[in-house]
Amino acid sequence: MARDFPHPKPPENQLALLRLVGGREGITVREAADVLLMQPTNVSTLVSQLVEAGLLTRAQDDQDRRVAHLHVTDEARARIEGADAAMGDVLAEGLRRVDPAQADAVLRALPALAALLDALG
Repeated sequence: MARDFPHPKPPENQLALLRLVGGREGITVREAADVLLMQPTNVSTLVSQLVEAGLLTRAQDDQDRRVAHLHVTDEARARIEGADAAMGDVLAEGLRRVDPAQADAVLRALPALAALLDALG
């Protein structure tokens, strides 16, 4: 369960950045800011925090030294996977607690929700 996850939950903005970089390895700070609808300076601050925590790395662009490409570390990837598994456990438990017809409706809606997320991302 989520209560058993061994790491403190990062703030939502850090988690959003980690998930974005995990899905788009090599994204730049400016690109991440555009996707997350944040100011580049705020994303840069988050990047510094996550680099210090050992969850992100920055690689300088070969063509433009002002540009950094972001990558999640193995530790970040493991934490994201662990958090996803814990959330899956919570959701599965919730589905077991609701009326079976409601649970079935939620499960049938998942492909449409996934398509929506893809369209937004």
